[in-house]
Amino acid sequence: MGNAIDYVREELRLLRAHLRMSQDDFGRVIGYSGSHVSSVETGGRPPTKDYMLAVDRAHDPAFDPDAAEGRFGRMLRELSKLEQTPSWLREWIELEREAALLRWYEPAFVPGIFQTEAYARGMMDNGLLLPDQIDQRVASRLDRQSILTRDVPVPVVAALDAMVLRRGIIGRPDTMREQLEQLVKISELPHVQILVVPAETGIYPGLQGGFILATLSDGSVVAHLDHQVRAQIVNHTEDLATLQRTWEAVRGEALPRRQSLELIKEAAQTWT
Repeated sequence: MGNAIDYVREELRLLRAHLRMSQDDFGRVIGYSGSHVSSVETGGRPPTKDYMLAVDRAHDPAFDPDAAEGRFGRMLRELSKLEQTPSWLREWIELEREAALLRWYEPAFVPGIFQTEAYARGMMDNGLLLPDQIDQRVASRLDRQSILTRDVPVPVVAALDAMVLRRGIIGRPDTMREQLEQLVKISELPHVQILVVPAETGIYPGLQGGFILATLSDGSVVAHLDHQVRAQIVNHTEDLATLQRTWEAVRGEALPRRQSLELIKEAAQTWT
C-alpha cells in the first residue's frame, strides 16, 4: 500500500466485502456503475469527494447531512492532508500545539498563524505550486490558527519588521488591508503581543531570516527555522542560545505593544 489513496481504496474494498456485495450491487446502491466501482478499487479512477460522499450517504450510519461528510470523506481528507504535509512540519505542528509560549520573529511576511486566507493564498500563488497543493497548504495553515482560539490558547509574542506591513501582494491592496486589520484584532487578544521593529531602525540582528522559539511545558525550548528549500527544527543547545540572543536583540529594537498596534493601524489605512 504505497500512499493514502491506496489505503482508502483498500478500505472501500473491505467495506464492500464486509457487506457481501458485488461491485455491481455496491455501485447500484451508491449511484455508480459496477465498472466504476471496480476502477476505483483497482486504481483506474481516483476516489473523488463525490464518490466518497455517495458511499457515506449509503453506508455510514453516522453520516452528517449538514456537514455533507461521513467516515470515508473524512478519511480521504485527513489522510491526504497528512501525505502532503512533510514529516518535519507535522512534528513542528505538534510542538506548536503543546507549547507554553511561542516567540516568533518575521522580517518578511505575516506569521502563518496570523494570516488571512486571502493573504496565505496570495503568498503561495506564485507559479511554483499546483492549485490542489495551494488549497491543501492554505487549509493546513488556517487549521494551525486554532492554537489562538482554543479554550486554553498558546501565548504568542511576535516581532515583525516594519516592511512586513508595507510589502503587499501585487495588485491586491484589499488583501493587505484585510490582513492588517486582522493583525489589529489578533493583537488585542490578551495572550498575544505583536511588536513592530520600525523602519528607521536600520540594519539589526535577525534580518538574515525569521525563526520561531517554542517553550514547552517542561521548560525546554525548540526552534523552527525556514529556508528556501525546506524548514528545520533546531534543538542543539548552542544554536538555541544564538537564536535566543537574536530574539532579545530584535525585541530590544521593537516598539512597545501599544505603539506597535498604532503603527499597524496606520499601515492598514495606506492600503486602499
